Formats: sequence, structure tokens, C-alpha cells
Amino acid sequence: MKLAVVGGGSTYTPELVDGFARLHATLPVTELVLIDPDAERLELLGPLARRILARQGHPGRVTWTADLDAGLEGADAVLLQLRVGGQAARRQDETWPLECGCVGQETTGAGGLAKALRTVPVVLDIAERVRRRSPGAWIVDFTNPVGIVTRALLAAGHRAVGLCNVAIGFQRKFAGLLGVAPEEVALEHVGLNHLTWERSVTVGVEDVLPRLIAEHGDAVAADLRMPRSVLERLGVVPSYYLRYFYGHDEVVRELRTKPSRAAEVAAMERELLTMYADPALDEKPALLAKRGGAFYSEAAVALTASLLRDTGDVQVVNTLNNGTLPFLPDDAVIEVPAAVDARGARPLPVRPLEPLYAGLVANVTAYEHLALEAALEGGRDRVFRALLAHPLIGQVDHADRLTDALLAHNRKHLAWA
Repeated sequence: MKLAVVGGGSTYTPELVDGFARLHATLPVTELVLIDPDAERLELLGPLARRILARQGHPGRVTWTADLDAGLEGADAVLLQLRVGGQAARRQDETWPLECGCVGQETTGAGGLAKALRTVPVVLDIAERVRRRSPGAWIVDFTNPVGIVTRALLAAGHRAVGLCNVAIGFQRKFAGLLGVAPEEVALEHVGLNHLTWERSVTVGVEDVLPRLIAEHGDAVAADLRMPRSVLERLGVVPSYYLRYFYGHDEVVRELRTKPSRAAEVAAMERELLTMYADPALDEKPALLAKRGGAFYSEAAVALTASLLRDTGDVQVVNTLNNGTLPFLPDDAVIEVPAAVDARGARPLPVRPLEPLYAGLVANVTAYEHLALEAALEGGRDRVFRALLAHPLIGQVDHADRLTDALLAHNRKHLAWA
């Protein structure tokens, strides 16, 4: 079984490789190829990946290349974890929206649209190469914004499923608080990527969400960086990305008074890359946990195994709506539990979504539709309309100013600009 990782030079890669090593019985990888245009990074990550596998007695072979087509040849699955423009572009995404009093963040609002515009054309080009070099391969997308990128892939007819680590992170957190094994915890996770709510937390046949909030509300709220009262009043656990919606102005004030997350991550990455250069290092360093992407490897292994081994396991993924949420179009991409096998991901039935959540989901879905149009077809007017539609913007003056700023900061990444 050959897996290709596009963006294999990412500092995330040791997390992914560690999962392949530990979960070999679940996903017996025989060859892992790391693909990245940054040859210097590959020269650090490739040998480290080999050492991680060797330390855990994994028999798989690790190779690396800057040649995308060569790396994709014969792959059974391709994992996408790339960042067009790197941390420098992310730093811009997190700063210029603040000039208009709008949140600066890499996956939502104006910054999220900028990332989508840079990313979608690149990902679609990679996917076409996958189709030519390995026509039967599955594409697992971890590249943000996952919902828009996955929608682009599926609209173009690619064999693709989107993946995020929010659900598995909640599952592991709740299991620890409740003192049970993670596999005993089932989530009623529903919404869009980075716009989801946990409406029930089931252990056995019991919904323990009310008890979880009552007994551990402070710990959960602290992770979300929201008041405990939000959980108690709603009776659900929102994704921590809902903080940008539920506490937008507070977040803007906070972001204006501290270094950007991109600056923090860039410093962390420099330290990680120094560690990765140590030929004695043969495991993922503890610092990597602070980089983000916790449990990414477990989620990626489980999803890829379900696709390639035709298991029918239930995974929380990003896939086509196809009537699951009847107020959304079929071609919308939602994030819900789905049965995953060799045919792809089919969402499980979902209880009707309450208006409090359905309204926001419908609004952001409309934005994502317009964002994808802008990414595929370009044009200032399309960018403006997407920004105007976003619930965190929604004002003509703001949308105009943000459109100009977005184009000014991203022109070199946009072929049409």
C-alpha cells in the first residue's frame, strides 16, 4: 500500500508518520512518499520519518521527492496538507482584516477567503495529476479551508474526502474527562467544517452531554475560550471556531493587542526544524503538540483505512450533503459522521437542525458557494460578493475595503488578479 503526502515538508509530518508507525495493523503502509517543493525541508523530514518508523519496528519504506508527478505514481491514497504562501501569507490573513474591525483568522472571514483563493487552484491541479498518475487513488484533504477545498474537489469529480481534527479532539477530551476509552464515546457532531456543534455525547446508550457540562463545564469552556454559560444556555458544545462568531468583537480586540498566531507558529516551526535536523531524533518531539493538529494522525489513519480496506466504519468527515441537511443544496459539503468504505463517505441520518444553528449553517454555506466561484473564476466582483455574504462581514463598506486589501496582499498568488 503506497501513500503519498503532498506537503510532506510540513512540520506536521512527524505527527502523521508517528500515527502510521503506531497503527500499522490498521493501515499496513508499505511505501510512504513525502512530496514537497522545498527540498531543504524534505532533507530533514524524510530521514526523520525513516527513523520514526524504524524506532517502532515498522517495515515500510520512506522516500521523498520534489517531483509531484513521480511521487504520485501508483499511490493508493494521497494526503494533502499544504499551505500556499506559507506562514508569511497566513500572517497577512490574520492582520489586514483587523484594519476594518473584522476578525483576522486563516480559515474564516476575509483571511479564510484569501486562503481559499490561493489554495483551490493549486489543489485542483494536484488532483488532476493524481487522476492521471493514480486514477484509482483516494484524496484525503486536510488542507484548510477544508470545506471549500473538498467542495472544489468533489465538484470536479475527484475521489476525495475532507478531514478535520476537531471531532476527534473533542472525542479524546471528553473521554478523558469521563474516564472512559475514546472508542466508547460517540458524538452527534453536525455542521460545516469549523462551524460545528456537539449535540449529544453518547457512552453506551446514554447521552452524557448534560452531565459532561454540569460536571466538567469549566474545563470544556476553557478549551473553547468561551464562558461556561454559553454551554449551559445552549446545551451543546460548539466548536472553538464558533468563538469567532459568538464573541467576534472581543476576539478582534484581543487580536489587536498580541502577536499573530502565524508569528507564534513560525517561531515554533523554526525550533521544530532545528530539532528535526538532529540525526538522533527518532520520535515526534513534545513541542509538536503545541503546533496544532492534535490527533490528526489517528484521524487520517482511520479514514484512509476505511477507504482502502472497505470497512464501512463511521468517521466524522467532510462530504457531500446529498439531502442530509434538507435546507442545504445537495452539493454543499457538510461535516458529520459518515459510513466510509471503498465507495466513499455517506452521511448518517441527522436529526433536524435547530433554527439557531441552521440559520448560521445556511448563511456560511452560501458564502462558501460564492467563495468557490471566486476561487475558480476570479474577478474583483466575485471576491466582493463572497465577502459581503460572510456573516462576519456583511457590510458594503467593509466588503469593499477588504476586497482591495485581499487583492493587494495576494496578487502574486492569484493568476487572474
